[in-house]
Amino acid sequence: MFVGEGPGADEDASGIPFVGRAGELLTKMIESGMGLKRDEVYICNVVKCRPPNNRTPAPDEIVMCKDYLLRQIDIIKPEVIIALGGPAAQTLLNTRDGITRIRGTWRDFYPSGTSLIGEPIPLMPTFHPAYLLRTPAEKSKAWSDLKAVMAKLGLTIPAR
Repeated sequence: MFVGEGPGADEDASGIPFVGRAGELLTKMIESGMGLKRDEVYICNVVKCRPPNNRTPAPDEIVMCKDYLLRQIDIIKPEVIIALGGPAAQTLLNTRDGITRIRGTWRDFYPSGTSLIGEPIPLMPTFHPAYLLRTPAEKSKAWSDLKAVMAKLGLTIPAR
């Protein structure tokens, strides 16, 4: 399961997450990088509506959508979650740490909201594809994160 921040203009118009330029890169990461088909993974966003001027979702917007996101996770029951970017990682991990600090390290996501109830889902924070489009030099770090996900899932990591 890939969890992003929120829909952009293309996503808002189509109702499908990650269909714009960032979505094209995410699809390439999934298909060419991980060797999966896009329809073999579940892709969603923290917030379900595009924030005005495509800004980062406000805390109250995240709160309004969080139960929906948690229900998606409950229904999908993902083997792993890949949090794409700071807002997704911060929401799921209930942290204020930035993505550059927490990316690349496995974290435990507890759907119940507490480590006292239920089993955790492994969560890998990584860079958002839109960030990678703006900062291509960081793509190698995102690839390293995806390789860790592939290893956890038992997928073959292509030689590069």
